[in-house]
Amino acid sequence: MIVGHRIQQRQPADYEDVPRPVVGIGNDYPPSFELAEHSHRRGQFLYASRGVVAVSTPDGAWVAPPERAVWIPAGTPHSVRMVGKVQTRSVLVAPSAGAALADTCRVVAVSPLLRQLLVAASEVPAEYDLEGRDGLVMALLVAEICQAPVIPIVVPFPRNPALAERCHRFLESPRAGDTIERWSDALAMNRRRFTRLFRRETGMSFAEWRQQACLSVALPRLAAGDSVTAIALDLGYDGPGNFSTMFKRVLGVPPSRYLQQ
Repeated sequence: MIVGHRIQQRQPADYEDVPRPVVGIGNDYPPSFELAEHSHRRGQFLYASRGVVAVSTPDGAWVAPPERAVWIPAGTPHSVRMVGKVQTRSVLVAPSAGAALADTCRVVAVSPLLRQLLVAASEVPAEYDLEGRDGLVMALLVAEICQAPVIPIVVPFPRNPALAERCHRFLESPRAGDTIERWSDALAMNRRRFTRLFRRETGMSFAEWRQQACLSVALPRLAAGDSVTAIALDLGYDGPGNFSTMFKRVLGVPPSRYLQQ
């Protein structure tokens, strides 16, 4: 794991005061590089044109494999973990330019047009001509981000300390067969109280959250080249068939085709 390794990067903090509403930046990261928790005054649309990025905030975790990106609203504390060699093409959006964008983190699909705009934006000078071609690229880029389809990959973290600790431990070693009874017993709650608390704290049922947590662990492993069978068995599925069925139900395609698309 590489944390705090000194490499030359274009940092979002360096562009906070640039007198432009949207700024594009591009970086290359070595495998397992981690950006410690930080925040910035601009929102960030974080896209990995190569590799996978995993974003964590106090409220949840989001994973973006190829052709997906994470929107991180301005002021959101977040850390980023790189899976494999990662090449990012990001844009920083001032609140005045991103009023139509969501005020919560989310994973969205990156269309071919949006991908090309992100690549182009990373090559635009920081203080570009607002009325010229570069200004048009940035304006179209924000419009495309606003209409990008949301992908249902999110693992919200509860505020309740005991429940949050249990959720974080699950992410470290997820088991698809874990039960409400096991969690409620561990937290000294009856089933009804636990299910009500869990939904209130996360906005999801326990089964939905467990499924999302397993997906968030599986996606980086798929991107790293691990086999579907190995991932399924490690997550506690009886075999690759059950895992693939769940994967396709949530993301629309089986895991064998997901990264190809």
